[in-house]
Amino acid sequence: MIKCVKCGEVDAIAKSGIIRGKQRFYCKRCDYYFTQPSLLSPETHHHRRHQTTIMDIASALQISKSTVSRALQGHSDINANTRKAVLDMAHQLDYQPNLLALGLAKSRSFTLGIIVPEFINSFFPYIIIGAQQVANPAGYHVIICQSNESLDTEIANTNVLMASRVDGVVASVTAETKSLDHFHKFQRAGIPLVMFNRICDGLDVSKVLVDDYDGAYRGVEHLIQQGCTRIAHLAGPQNLQVGKQRLQGYLDALRKYGLPVYDELIVYYNLTKTSAQAAARQLLELPTLPDSIFAVNDPAAIETILIAKSKGIKIPSELAIVGFSNEPTSALIEPGLTTLAQPLDEIGKTVVQLLLHEIESEDDVLVPRTEILKTQLIVRGSSLRKPLVS
Repeated sequence: MIKCVKCGEVDAIAKSGIIRGKQRFYCKRCDYYFTQPSLLSPETHHHRRHQTTIMDIASALQISKSTVSRALQGHSDINANTRKAVLDMAHQLDYQPNLLALGLAKSRSFTLGIIVPEFINSFFPYIIIGAQQVANPAGYHVIICQSNESLDTEIANTNVLMASRVDGVVASVTAETKSLDHFHKFQRAGIPLVMFNRICDGLDVSKVLVDDYDGAYRGVEHLIQQGCTRIAHLAGPQNLQVGKQRLQGYLDALRKYGLPVYDELIVYYNLTKTSAQAAARQLLELPTLPDSIFAVNDPAAIETILIAKSKGIKIPSELAIVGFSNEPTSALIEPGLTTLAQPLDEIGKTVVQLLLHEIESEDDVLVPRTEILKTQLIVRGSSLRKPLVS
């Protein structure tokens, strides 16, 4: 039985819709509208969307909306007891501030976008962890977009981040990406963009890279020092700087030590598992086998180890192998994979530090910066033919 909260009438009450999850009523006798908890069934009510607002807090405490707003923002003109009551009620009602409204008021969303090409390997997740360690304490939330090595998905991801009004973007592109035209929208909108790891030519923006050339050079040099002379390269896409730089490091190491470069020993793959397997088989089915392989990354190197073992090729005595990136599985496979470790945590932190610097900068013109981080050679059983000289 519902009574009018104003005149106490029972028989003149009619339902008048749902307001903020509560049933609204109308008293015909005194022409008064009022609300009571919804009379809808629990199942129906469960699916009715409602997020607590400052209006709900104000109604529960019988105070004004502006008082609630000032209390939540810690204004000094609000009585301490009132502020405590507001905070307690906000907690009780599970109130969360409307970040979109707050962002519109401050012309900021306090949100950063991160675009990565894949989550199959641990490389990008570890970088994201490092990125969040800088972004979150600075008061920024992170929207993570994964492109699944698809250019179309990457383009869609850039559109989603634009629509989300992010304050800045960090991105690493897919293996299919040959043009960065779809990233120009951020520059046109004045949204800072920082690229990392996989980049293409065409955008004058800040970048965070590892020294791919130096890492590749040292990886091949290690194979040469282990007595290898017929060194193959399982290479990455050449539309990406990472693929170009690691190929150049391979070539220059061979030339420095007077070893010949054979075209048949350089095989390219598109960063998929199937392509890595095909490239490895191509190298391991040559009439004259290579005595070693430098792979552009660990996933390709690991697939090569598995295929070589299936063919009865002994590692490292018949085939020495070096990868790049130090994936967790590189230490677990037998034999352990020699690789170039990248400072993933530092990459993630550095890329967000650069981005926040650009977001917070008051300079009219920002000069793009490029941070290049060093790799570390991790020697394991896959390449070790001779004792290491300390």
